[in-house]
Amino acid sequence: MEEFSFDSLIGSIRDVDSQFVSSAAKAVNVSLTMRNWCVGAYIAEFELCGADRAVYGERLFERIAAALREAGLRRCDVRELKRYVLFYKVYPQIGDLLSGSVREQYLLICPEGEKQRHALIEGIWETPSPKFKTPAEKLVSSLSYSHICEIMQLEPPVKRLFYETECIRGCWSVRELKRQIDSMYFERSGVSKDKAALSVLANSGAEMVRPSLAIRDPYVFEFLGLKPCEVMEESAFESALLDKLEAFLLELGHGFCFEARQKRILIGDEYFFVDLVFYHRVLKCHVLVDLKRERLSYAHAGQMNMYLNWFAANVKTEGDNPPVGLVLCPGKDDGIAEYATAGLSHEVFVSKYEVVLPKVEDVEEFLAGEMQVLREMEPEYWRGRR
Repeated sequence: MEEFSFDSLIGSIRDVDSQFVSSAAKAVNVSLTMRNWCVGAYIAEFELCGADRAVYGERLFERIAAALREAGLRRCDVRELKRYVLFYKVYPQIGDLLSGSVREQYLLICPEGEKQRHALIEGIWETPSPKFKTPAEKLVSSLSYSHICEIMQLEPPVKRLFYETECIRGCWSVRELKRQIDSMYFERSGVSKDKAALSVLANSGAEMVRPSLAIRDPYVFEFLGLKPCEVMEESAFESALLDKLEAFLLELGHGFCFEARQKRILIGDEYFFVDLVFYHRVLKCHVLVDLKRERLSYAHAGQMNMYLNWFAANVKTEGDNPPVGLVLCPGKDDGIAEYATAGLSHEVFVSKYEVVLPKVEDVEEFLAGEMQVLREMEPEYWRGRR
């Protein structure tokens, strides 16, 4: 018998912790996926034979969304509800996984929908290659709902099957799946003479799923009632620096009012997080602060301008001035700061905004000083980062 040393004890505890965290993340994802499928099935059933469906007509989804929002349910806006129905129609085989009271309720509510589901399954099996289909259990246990959302919009069905298979085989994160789709991996594989070599190339350096990534899925943390700040991954350095920065800007006075941290915004079909959001009561505008891990680039400024345009279109109210963004990029021994504007002329920015907002030099000096303090407090953490 192998000696049970102290190191073995620590290793065993870490292993069992990892196993249970992975199991918990998987269980949450499966529950979320099944819940969304059932929502889609119920709505499809109501559209098919609801007793009072004619009363709601074309505004059915708007009425459902309003009622669910009033009941406190999240992720039930019109777009999401339509996505749930599409999910049900694209993957009818998932209904085979329903069990216990959930299955009993489904069969009670959706007697006609169950017939429709079998018709959809038979339609799938009548395709040229019926035996090539990802089993429902494998699909739900291996892919999160966010993965499925990306895949179910693809056509034709064989393209969906391709990405299901590759995503499961490669353990891709959602971001990696999007990257592979955008790179036209499916189309390239069709014309490639060496598919094995292409697969190796496509998967080299691919970002893989980790339990922490699964829990930080926006669908998951809204499903669990978590706040973005509770699930967003930040290094000890970033978290400490944001705490200091928040206090620094508030202490400057001149009208800074703290509004949000890790503010989640939806642009297109993708979620982004703004590190800090303030409202400036003197300038009457929002001030967005974003902290990056690497040196400043055009991409960072471009992303901030995207945030500013979103705030201008969705948050700015009558009487507000256009928002201003502050991008911070810590280097090895210094800090780089840059203001970004969207829909705001340079002349106006210089004459009005720069008078009230902190000078770039002051922010950079503060950033460099705090970084040095953090390094001195945590020398072990910073030892390999010089």
